[in-house]
Amino acid sequence: QVQLVESGGGSVQSGGSLTLSCAVSGYTYSRTCMGWFRQAPGKEREGVAIIHNDGWTSYADSVKGRFTISQDNAKNTLYLQMNSLKPEDTAMYYCAQSSLLCGLEWTFFNYWGQGTQVTVSS
Repeated sequence: QVQLVESGGGSVQSGGSLTLSCAVSGYTYSRTCMGWFRQAPGKEREGVAIIHNDGWTSYADSVKGRFTISQDNAKNTLYLQMNSLKPEDTAMYYCAQSSLLCGLEWTFFNYWGQGTQVTVSS
């Protein structure tokens, strides 16, 4: 089965930068979309950024202009470059894969990583 393993989380000051990585292994017949989601304690899981296999991307309004999603197919790795971090970006970040649908809706995704914590202090 498909396995997703996130890394790169940590603690940074407001205005700082951080890059998250997601190593993808295993096999699936269909890989439509990869995405990053986040969830803070007591809050709903929200879509941060997604990238379709065809290359198009979509971002949550709250991170547009600050975050960039990309993937290196040769390395089977998904990335999320986060700049100008704010305290409200503090959350557990998950990478995920969808076999069919692509969008910022978490219910579209059927494979998930274990998450990596991002904490932004003011």
